[in-house]
Order: sequence, then structure tokens, then C-alpha cells
Amino acid sequence: MERAAEQAADRRSGSPGQRSEAAGAALELLVHGVGGATPEDMLADPRTVRITGDATAAVFRRADDVDAEDRPGEHRGGPVREAYVWCNLTSGNGARALWLLLLPFMVVNLAHWMRPASHGRGRAVRLYGLLVRLAGLTLTVLLVAAACEVALDLAAWQCAGTRACVRNHSWLGFLSPTRPDAGWWSQPGRRLALAALVPTALTTLLWYLSHRTWSAYESQQPMSRAAEPDEDTDGTGLGRPGFWYGRRLVARLRAAHTAAGLLTVAAAVGSSAARYDRGSGGPAALEALGTLLNATLVAGGAVVLWVVGRRGRSENRIDHGRDRMLVRGLPLGSVALLALTLVYAGWSRPRWHATGRLPGDATFGGLALAQGLLVIALGAVAGLLYRTNARVTGAAGSADGTVGSRTAMRGLAGPAVAMLACALGSVMSGGVSQRVADWLDGTRHSIPGPPVLLTWQASAIPPLLVVLLILVGWLARRTWHLRRREMDAVDSDYPGEAKDITRTRRVASTRAMASLTDRAPLMVGVLSSVTLLLGAAALAGSFATGDVPSEAARGTYGVVRGAAETAQALGSWLIGLGFILFVTWGRRAYKDPAARRTIGILWDVGTFWPRAAHPFAPPCYAERAVPDLTWRMATWTQATGGRLVLSGHSQGSVLAAAAAWQLKPSERRRIALLTYGSPLERLYGRWFPAHFGPAALAALHREVACWRNLYRPTDPIGGPVRLPGDCGPDVDHEPLKDPLAYGRTERQPLPAPVLGHSDYQADPAFADERERLLARLLPEVPDQRPRREAHGRSGRSSE
Repeated sequence: MERAAEQAADRRSGSPGQRSEAAGAALELLVHGVGGATPEDMLADPRTVRITGDATAAVFRRADDVDAEDRPGEHRGGPVREAYVWCNLTSGNGARALWLLLLPFMVVNLAHWMRPASHGRGRAVRLYGLLVRLAGLTLTVLLVAAACEVALDLAAWQCAGTRACVRNHSWLGFLSPTRPDAGWWSQPGRRLALAALVPTALTTLLWYLSHRTWSAYESQQPMSRAAEPDEDTDGTGLGRPGFWYGRRLVARLRAAHTAAGLLTVAAAVGSSAARYDRGSGGPAALEALGTLLNATLVAGGAVVLWVVGRRGRSENRIDHGRDRMLVRGLPLGSVALLALTLVYAGWSRPRWHATGRLPGDATFGGLALAQGLLVIALGAVAGLLYRTNARVTGAAGSADGTVGSRTAMRGLAGPAVAMLACALGSVMSGGVSQRVADWLDGTRHSIPGPPVLLTWQASAIPPLLVVLLILVGWLARRTWHLRRREMDAVDSDYPGEAKDITRTRRVASTRAMASLTDRAPLMVGVLSSVTLLLGAAALAGSFATGDVPSEAARGTYGVVRGAAETAQALGSWLIGLGFILFVTWGRRAYKDPAARRTIGILWDVGTFWPRAAHPFAPPCYAERAVPDLTWRMATWTQATGGRLVLSGHSQGSVLAAAAAWQLKPSERRRIALLTYGSPLERLYGRWFPAHFGPAALAALHREVACWRNLYRPTDPIGGPVRLPGDCGPDVDHEPLKDPLAYGRTERQPLPAPVLGHSDYQADPAFADERERLLARLLPEVPDQRPRREAHGRSGRSSE
């Protein structure tokens, strides 16, 4: 422990008089939002000192405040300020650029946490989690299958077996059977065995990234505590002791997904050799070995499915189980099976020649069908949970919209996001395959190219973009009309000011643009529905015709043929462009810290939740940040008995709420919560209703000492908390004016900027609300709380 922690320990063991003197201390713990911040900016002082933590996440103070608790008389005018800086958890070294590869896994993991709130539907909740985990497993298999398609099919099978293709790629010459000096590697099975090193390396990389971040993030143990008599965690799981400790589940899922990737590679290599042995009349021993290997692969796949579906998270306690035999044995067994398969495929078969494609259409088609069925089933379960919750709470179609009715997409957000994750995985897989095929063959058609289904899926991109453009046009029109209405509202907010139409239009436009956030459910719903329909059409078209769209449309009407050819050409170009942009962005992020911070903002939003559905998703930074904040608040209040205001901006307010839920109820009652620019209800309450719904936020308001929330109508992220009943005005401040002054005034002689989501502390209301919270936090808060609780309970009983 560093200096401040040592002093806290001294105060805990000090005399009652010393503790009483420290009880007058007040602390404001600041938590920044997305994009990060420096401690110097947060504390408004160039001289800051790290008092606890490390280079990844730490708590800072002004240099003059390091020993502030020993000098309480010098801080009577305000609280000691501390800054918790966690931005390096999501934007650190250049290796974070590799996280772009994990984007589909991150999105499907979000779908797990988007389930509707449930009441008495434990089986449905478990089924929902199982379906999302299975969807995540298909994404792992899809990514590895795409690597197999590139390395095994396009490079080793098609190009290396074709004279014209090898002529243009001499580095494949040692694999070619068409050369006079064909070598040992020229047989198809040996080419496949060698090429299998590429998808095997990809699987190993995914395992390494997951294991490395698992050791750094999931290994942070939360504060262990026993449940108190009046503790109630029914409103949200965020208060359960084991919620932020998913180490066991991630290890188990990592073993299963690693095994699934290795088994996919083994199946791609071994099935081709086994198919040849069954049809060639070769040695009976090889045919029997091939049959045995295929049966073993099926058994291995069944074990993987059992591990994925066996159990979910353990949240009611801190789960220290390790499952060492499973975590180690399953991947090692898959490695042994893969090695045996490579030896089997590499056995000499002089009469075996590579023709056509490997059976990729069946693989990718089966994955697409499985993903579509899983999404549909997920939608049915989510709809059941939503309807059940609406009946129990009596909130279906409620007039005030405080409960249930603001849930995004009527509970179908999770299935919609899972659909988009599958589509993103398909685009990435198809983009890699299409670009490699074009690079190997160009336009000469010397090789068959990627599976037909991937071309059909690429051809679905232009129609999807047309729908997206229509949506954007509709939103632009709505925003334009809203801006006209907001111009009148801006004029009424600044009475007595000389009107400037340009200034008014700018403020109104900012307000109208900020409201687009509330249209996100519509966008996601339409895009996911259209994606599901187009995916089904692509799957049916590829299986029904066996040809790419341009060939399948020959002999039809000219309009149909022209549309098919245009969609195929544009889809191929767009998917290739997307792949190039993806690689370019990743390369830039690896070298440029500024670009890495931009990607870090995406991870700030997407990796808040634990890895419950996919172990290869980027790590959950909250599994480090929430315990950090919980430990800091608990140790400081225990050491000093002082007043503490937990002050969170943007995503920092979400971390603050999660940390407050992890405290003991007796400690939670000694904390005041100040949130500003907060997405707690606007984003998290709508998209993650099971954990941030109205019941959970109302319970948090009851359990902390006091809570105030600041927001602006120009803020595209933050908004009101919208607690039901009389609690709403008690938490939400009236909307802050932005800009602070319409024109030039004595206090604002220069034009005031439109701040939107930033600089909430520049508003005088921030300091006023903080002082009011501190005033309500009397030094002997635990003695005052029972009267407040009694009053609160009597008020609630009369509702």
C-alpha cells in the first residue's frame, strides 16, 4: 500500500478521538467516462499523485491533498477530491488493435445481457443464456472455418492444384503436383495437413488473447462479504457477490471454444481424406481409421456442446472452482486428435487428385441455418420473458412509460443484436475469402473460388445498404422537423435575449441530433429483421441453384438478371472494401495511440459486461474497475467515518452504480451518488432491463443516502433516470441550460459554447448539487439513516 492507504490503516487503529476528528472529512471520488481523461484534467491541477493502483488503473489526488485526512481543518470549505482513472483498461498498448478481430464475439456477448427482466421464469432465463452461448460457439466455428476456407480450400486445394494459379504464385510451387519435380508435399492430403497450420495458429492466437486477458482482468477478486439481514438483490444481479468474478465460466468456455476451433480444423482436413478413402477402394485400414476419426470428431463436438450448455454463471457467491481437468484436458485432447488427423491425411495416396472445391457450402450453409434458428428461438424466449414481466408488473402499455414500455424493442433487443453479430461474422468471413480468392486468381477464373453461399451473402449487402439509406433519410427528415420545433423551445429557454437565428438554429440542431440516440432501437430492429430475411434468401438461393447469383439469374427477365449481376458485383466490391478498411484501421490502431483511443471508446461501451457468452470477446474492464471502486469506498469510509460523494460522468456513472451495488447495505447508506451525462436509463435501462431496469434503479435510489442526476437536452448519451412515482424529481435535476448563456452577458462576455456531453463541472449547478449532497451526508450518517428509511418505507407502503 502506498502512503494514503498506510494513513488509512493508521486511522483505523487510532484512538476514538482521532477517528472522530477524521469523521468530519469529506471525499469526492470522481470516475471519468468514455474516451478517458487524465488525472490532471479531472482534478484541475497539474500536480497529481497516485495514491493507490498501478499503471493500468489507479486513484489519484492533488499533491497537496495526499495527507488531507490528517488536516481536516484545511478542507472545511469542500471535499477532498480523488480521481479514479481506468482508461488504460480499454486503450493500452498496440496489441489492443488485435481486439478488432474479436468484434463479432463482443456483440454476441452483449446479447446475453440484453434479456428482459424475469419474474418466476428461471428455466426461460437459463434457456436464453444457453441459446446465446450456442450462437457464440457458432461464431467461433465460423471464424475458424473461414480460415480453413482460405488456407485449405483456396490456397492448398484449388490454387496449388492448378497449373495457371501456381504460375502466378511461385511460393506455392513446392505444393504443386503439376510440376515435373513434384515433391513430397504435392499430394492433396499433405497439402491440406500443411495448410492446417494457419487455422490452428488462429485458434491458438484466440486462446492466447483470452488467456492473457483472463489472467489480467477476471483474476481481480471482488471484496468478499457476507449478506446482511436487510440485503435485497432481487432488483438486479449487479449486487451479488460473484457477479464481477466470472473466472471459472470464462476458463470453461475458453476450453470449449478452443476445442471447437481445433476440431473444426481436424474435420476440414480429415473429412476430405476419409471421403477419398471410402470411394477409392484403397486400403481397408485407412478407411477404418477415417471412419474412427470422424466418429471421434463427432464425439468431441458433443463434449463441446455439453460443456457450453452445462451451466451458466455462479453469481450468488464468489466461485473459486477451477475445473482444471476440463480446462486442460479438453483442448489437449483436441490437439491430440488434430495431430492424429494430420498424420492420417498425410498418408501417401498417389492416385488422389484435387478437383473442384472442398465441401465448404455445406459447412457455411449449416452454420448459417443454425444461427438463424438460434436467433428465432432466442426471439421466442425473449418475447415470453417480456410478456411475463409486463403481466407481473402490470406495466404493459403503461401511460407514463416508467416501467417496461421503454424496454428497447419490446424485449427483442438481444435476439436482434445476436443476429447482427452473426451477420458481422459472415461479412468478415466472406470478405477474407473473397479478397484472398481475388488475389490468387484475379478475373481469370482458373480456380472455382470460394463457396457459392459466401457470394450470395455478399450479394445481400447492397439491398441491406438500400434499406439503411432509406432509414437514414427518414431519420434526417424527422430530425429536420424536430429542429424546427426545438427552435421555438430554445427561444423560450432564453427569454429577454436578443435573438440570433444562427445561434438558435445551432442549439436546436444539437438538441435534435442528440435525440437520435432514442431512435437506435428502430434502426437495430429494422436492420436485424432485414438481415435475417436476406440471409434466409441467400441460403435458399445457394442451395436451390448451386450457382452464384449472376449465373442463377441467366434465362430470367433482363431486370432480374441485371439486378443479380449488379448486386453480386457491388457486394464483392463492398465486402472487399470493408475488409481493406478493417485491416487498415487495425494497422493504424497498432501504430497510432490516437486511433487506439478511438477504438477504446468502442470497447468502453461494448466490454462493460462480463464474458458470459463468448470467452474470446474483449475482456470485461468492469471486473477490474468495479472491485477497485468498491475497495476504495469501503476502506475509506471504514477508516474515516467521513462523507463520500461518488461522482460519475457518462460511462463512469455506470461503473459508480455498479460499485455502489457491491457495497454492504450499511456502507451503501453512507454514500451519495452524483451522476451527470449518465446513460443509466437512456441506454442501459432500455437495452439491459434485467439489470438496469426501473426496479433496479429505484432500489439503488432507496439504498444510497442520496442521489442526484444532471443532464442536458443537447447530450446524445446522458439523460434523466426517470424513476417512477415521486422518486423521479428527487433524483433528476431539471434539464441544464446549454449553452449557459445565449448571448454575451456580464458573466459570459464571450460566446458560451454548446457543451453537449462534456464539461458538466463547468455548470454552476454541479457545485451546488455536490454541496447539497454533502450537506445531506451528516458525519453520523448511519445514525441518521434509520429515520430516513422509516420515512421512506412508510411513504412506499402508502403507494
